[in-house]
Amino acid sequence: MSALPEIVRALSKLARDTRGTAVIETAIVAPALVCLTLGGFEASRIVAHQHELQTGAGDAEQIVLAAASGSATDTPTIKTALVNSLGVSADNVDVDKLYRCGTSSTLSSAQCSSGSWQSTYVEVTFHDSYTPLWTSFGVGGPVNFRVARTIQVSSAQVT
Repeated sequence: MSALPEIVRALSKLARDTRGTAVIETAIVAPALVCLTLGGFEASRIVAHQHELQTGAGDAEQIVLAAASGSATDTPTIKTALVNSLGVSADNVDVDKLYRCGTSSTLSSAQCSSGSWQSTYVEVTFHDSYTPLWTSFGVGGPVNFRVARTIQVSSAQVT
């Protein structure tokens, strides 16, 4: 029975000893802080990239409206203007001409029949991809972006 008090005394002394606790706590907390920092950095880059595409879509709307005022609504001309003005890759921009016939709620790539009202739209779509750093550690995958703007450029009765 004399060994029990010795064990209790040794455990009590060990519990009061605080040497080295800062190193152990740092070793436990540091990896979590590094992961949070890198995750926050990558998340902010993703949001910034989305914002760039949204801003580009807003600028594209102004470019399309300016081109349409001069009756230049052909999609290759608009795409060239967007690529030159915004500095984006031609592979990441799609420009399509769409039509709405009468009071229909759907847009179509086919022009309306004679005698009906036709609204002409230009749809600009930006698409891109961003691969965050954490994918190199096997977490997640690339983030794909798609931002589309549909701009009405004219409305008239088809003759």
